[in-house]
Amino acid sequence: MASAYITGLGVFLPNEPVNNEEIENVLGFINGKPSRAKNRILNNNGIKSRYYAIDPKTNKQTHNNAQLTAEAVRTLCREYNFPLEKIECLVCGTSGPDQLIPNHALMVHGELGCPPCEVVATSGVCCSGVTALKYGYMSVSSGLTKNAITTGSEVVSNALTARYFQSEIEAKIQDLEAKPIIAFEKDFLRWMLSDASAAILIKDTPLQDGISLRIDWVDLISFANELDACMYGGCIKKADGSLQGWREVKHPEELWKESYFSLKQDAKLLGDNIIRYGQKGLIQIRDKYSLKADDITWFLPHYSSEFFRQQLYEQMAEIGVNITYDKWFTNLTSKGNTGSASIFVILQELMSSGKIQKGDNIFCLIPESARFSYAYMHLTAV
Repeated sequence: MASAYITGLGVFLPNEPVNNEEIENVLGFINGKPSRAKNRILNNNGIKSRYYAIDPKTNKQTHNNAQLTAEAVRTLCREYNFPLEKIECLVCGTSGPDQLIPNHALMVHGELGCPPCEVVATSGVCCSGVTALKYGYMSVSSGLTKNAITTGSEVVSNALTARYFQSEIEAKIQDLEAKPIIAFEKDFLRWMLSDASAAILIKDTPLQDGISLRIDWVDLISFANELDACMYGGCIKKADGSLQGWREVKHPEELWKESYFSLKQDAKLLGDNIIRYGQKGLIQIRDKYSLKADDITWFLPHYSSEFFRQQLYEQMAEIGVNITYDKWFTNLTSKGNTGSASIFVILQELMSSGKIQKGDNIFCLIPESARFSYAYMHLTAV
């Protein structure tokens, strides 16, 4: 199999950064009151600013997901002088497409208006952007295409606005008098997630002038056979851990009363397992690729909260992958958790920093809490 190279990255962050004090001014106050969970969650996750595809002055949405993704592709093509007309394969991953059908990638293709090409969408949450990259990597390295543009993007802010929580509040007003915030699992994600898009150009030859990243391997591992769903939307979680989807509801008004379409996070299940199962996956990766900490120049972890940083370090060290903090590179505190775009927002910032030298080895780790799947990626600067 031939080599494939990342020869360009483009990132699009909508509007101006939103600091912690401004969040509820943009997303809205639930039941007209400030969240009692907000400060505790923000203190744990360490995020200081993030981006929303919402105009803070008008509270109107400025970009949908397809538009946001197209902007990242245009940024990539402009900055790397790559004509849209030359795209042979377009692969787009996201956890939140604008509609059920058509798929997200087709909508992005429509926004770009570039000539006919292969177009593929990958579903998931944080791993969907890496899944898209892996498809593009396989297409180019197998010789089926000479180039591919892959993307990861999220527009989650519109699903976190107060209006999507209000119907449940009104339906459970008596409960709320005793407990003035909605379930922690639903409020939790309002302070964790934000919007961004990233595009990656993969080609069969490296740049002649400048640094490219050779894709050495990309691996994805699911533990859905062992654990229940942790992050979910379009459904509710039943007492036995199973999910009941929105199509199973007999009376449509229940969809709003029970907030079927709100994103939810089982915070306890997350805390108990997200790092532990990442370690289980990493053991497989360590053995499969003879991964050694001393060989890694840069470690790019995508995690949702600074709360997990020390735990991740300790769990990796425990299995002999002891990557010291001076090799870590992340931008969670300034860019927020942007799901499928996050690892590429991090990678683009590292590439733009001028710190990468030829011969550097980059190891990326991407957990996905939806039902506990993990992506691992190894790149070499050439």
